[in-house]
Amino acid sequence: MNKAELISKISDDADITKQQANAVIDSFVEAVTKTLKGGGKVTLVGFGTFSVSKRAARNGRNPQTGAVIKIKAKKVAKFKAGKELSAKI
Repeated sequence: MNKAELISKISDDADITKQQANAVIDSFVEAVTKTLKGGGKVTLVGFGTFSVSKRAARNGRNPQTGAVIKIKAKKVAKFKAGKELSAKI
């Protein structure tokens, strides 16, 4: 499912316009992004938790040459599914 399909589904289920559904999704994404950028986490009970994980610096290999390269440390977004979502899948 892509964003357009999600907007259409939310619009139909909530009986709102597609523009309103798009605004809701954009607002949700913006709120989650700001929270994660600030170091917090977002928990939706029954659905899951969005959080930030730190990935340590490590060595990797260039697949073409086999040469060792250094991969910088970075922060990555992480999602852990909640019990209800896991049970439904």
